[in-house]
Amino acid sequence: MKLPTQTSHPPVTTPAANNRPLVSPIYQSVKFAYPDVAATREGLAHDGYFYSRSSNPTTRQLELSLARLQGRDDAVVCASGVGAIAQTLFSLLQQGDHVLCFGELYGPTRTLVRRTLARYGVKHTMLSIYDDADIEQVLATTPTRLVVFESPTNPVTRIADIARITAAARRHGALTLLDNTLAGPHQHGSYDIDYFLHSLTKYVSGHGDVMGGAVIANAELLAPVRRDFSLFGGTLDPHAAYLMQRGLKTYLLRYEAQTRTAQALAEAISDHPAVTCVHYPGLPQHPRHALACEQMQHFGTVVSFDLHVDAADLFTDALRLFAIAPSMGSAEALVMPPSLAGGFDLPADLQARCGMTTKTVRLSMGLEDASDLIGDVLQALHSIV
Repeated sequence: MKLPTQTSHPPVTTPAANNRPLVSPIYQSVKFAYPDVAATREGLAHDGYFYSRSSNPTTRQLELSLARLQGRDDAVVCASGVGAIAQTLFSLLQQGDHVLCFGELYGPTRTLVRRTLARYGVKHTMLSIYDDADIEQVLATTPTRLVVFESPTNPVTRIADIARITAAARRHGALTLLDNTLAGPHQHGSYDIDYFLHSLTKYVSGHGDVMGGAVIANAELLAPVRRDFSLFGGTLDPHAAYLMQRGLKTYLLRYEAQTRTAQALAEAISDHPAVTCVHYPGLPQHPRHALACEQMQHFGTVVSFDLHVDAADLFTDALRLFAIAPSMGSAEALVMPPSLAGGFDLPADLQARCGMTTKTVRLSMGLEDASDLIGDVLQALHSIV
């Protein structure tokens, strides 16, 4: 071979089967080749790799890891959490379908249902996740394709009655889709959920340096969704998948540590004179604490609370250790005041039913020392009393 040919055809250095790398390599390749046409056909017939928009060994390892953690057969990953939401909704819904959803949903999910999908003839009913009787009534009286909900909800950590919602949906022929991001992929897998959604940007990544999303389900349900994801083209880059697979190795350690900090902080401010209500399912006074104990192994890493006075921005500016930034699950503690978090696209009555106020602050725990974070919150609260 001449030099130009040699540089395009490097030697193959695949380890032997009994000599595997302890850390899986990054398959940073768009294309995968077979020795001949017959082998190509055979490989594609048995889920072999051909083009990374459809499948890649690195992203596939992440998918299988997430599916196992969530207690399902399969998963599809993509380039962002909201990409997973949008692509799954477009894959499952068509003109004339009805969606039951909730005001406590993630803002972009609400927008997708209320505006984007509505343009294509998808109808919806929006309730509060605490409207148990209305949930039953809507499913009993309105043919519904999909129930979309979260637990815990963002930002006020409301707890959905998962068993009740899934049983009602099953009775009336509706599919269920749970945005399980705040709970994490190790929770809620024992419930009769058809599809789990996750923003991998949060806890799976864990370091705030890579974005991704996933939908997790049993293989039969996921097969048509996977085909649509390939056509939508929101592919997760193999290097991002590698970083998330690496993040999974410390996922439970981080989640448990951040949950302990969240519990300690919630308890520390629950009786503070500047705070009227702390929203954390680990507190006995949370309206669905008993249900959270039944459904969850860990109560989560997000603590929200309502201030006594309308001074969320002043409180936020007084913090020294919490970065003003979106998302959660990072090594750094984060804060979002309502003026930046939004959530006020809903009618006022539904906002009130969903617990959204201009005095609500959301804190996401990092990996800092718990006493340092608690001290920072207490000094910031003192500054507005």
